[in-house]
Amino acid sequence: MRPTRFHSDTLVGFLRRRQIATMADLKRALATAADMTVFRKLREIDYLTSYSHRGSFYALRETARFDERGLWLFRDVRFSQYGSLLDTAVEVVARSEQGFQAPGLAVELGVPVKDALLQLVRRRRLAREQLGGLFVYLAADPERRRAQRLHRTAALAAASRAEPAGDVPDEVQAALLLFYSLLDEQKRRLFAGLESLRAGRGGDRQVAELLELDAHTVGRGRKALAAWDVQLDHVRRPGAGRPRLEKKLPK
Repeated sequence: MRPTRFHSDTLVGFLRRRQIATMADLKRALATAADMTVFRKLREIDYLTSYSHRGSFYALRETARFDERGLWLFRDVRFSQYGSLLDTAVEVVARSEQGFQAPGLAVELGVPVKDALLQLVRRRRLAREQLGGLFVYLAADPERRRAQRLHRTAALAAASRAEPAGDVPDEVQAALLLFYSLLDEQKRRLFAGLESLRAGRGGDRQVAELLELDAHTVGRGRKALAAWDVQLDHVRRPGAGRPRLEKKLPK
């Protein structure tokens, strides 16, 4: 009995109609239960793997509609002309004028990037430097990194020379204070840090005065947000906070 023959044209036609598909979809299209059969046929065509959804979606490169960044969003699935999330992060950071902070890159790519950035720095495919009090990811190439550093430093200097914003209107200040009062300790610190980031240079002091906080507390919230160092299950870190009463009382 002759073995069943599978044709890559079947996959091409299927992907042209569907735009994107999972491995399960492709196996149904080829009437096979074997992943390796699909992979053999994929190697014969120019295809893409999504960098979102753990690479579980496939598409033809010819049907992708990349934007100026080299990215394509179809429904909620993301593809890149550079390939995987790691390769995409390297290219997007290297092509940027000032590098990226982790939250900004996550917004740019539409997926979490913290673990990917740690891997890339460890492998020396990206560099990480502290500029303006915040960690910034820059190109691995020394010349490109130097240019990015200069652009970011110039932008920070320009921001520091900008005219300070006017006083916060009374109704806005009242709304901020009301919202602030509804938060627990961690969320208050993070909210203060977010407002400091929005305010720019000198934001820690401005927010501290508005919310009657210590400027160091505002700085902790700002740095925690910038580093994505947020405790989801606890208001305080283990061991933080005031000592228990019995520990304060003398024996």
